[in-house]
Amino acid sequence: MMLMRFTDGPAPDPNPSASARHGAAVFASIGCALCHTPQLQTAPVMNSAVLQDRPVDLFSDLMVHHMGANLADNVVQGQAGPDEFRSTPLWGVGQRIFFLHNGRTGNLIHAIRFHASQGSEANQVVENFLALGSQDQQDLINFLRSL
Repeated sequence: MMLMRFTDGPAPDPNPSASARHGAAVFASIGCALCHTPQLQTAPVMNSAVLQDRPVDLFSDLMVHHMGANLADNVVQGQAGPDEFRSTPLWGVGQRIFFLHNGRTGNLIHAIRFHASQGSEANQVVENFLALGSQDQQDLINFLRSL
């Protein structure tokens, strides 16, 4: 358990391509960063000086959101309903082969599209993504792969 406490999170590509850097700006501009917040700060007082008051590039707000019928799994956990999920941290997403809470796709564009459905808080963000040109979409995917 102590080992896990001091293990750092996945490191993003230290030299992202120009495409990935542009994709980071697109990610923020279309609203992805509203729920997949790029950086959070740990608490100033914790039981470990190593962990306190540190920036964490988590890409999550750690909040529970309504995600609609496309992502619903009809599992109720605590007070989270069948279509509610905590924003998945995107750190290390470039090293994953399956996406979404249940691993239902290996395609990042499909994962983005699954965020849209009746009742989803992400509908406008998905519409913003779909309205992008193909190069901007690819740049955003390259950014995600660089995480």
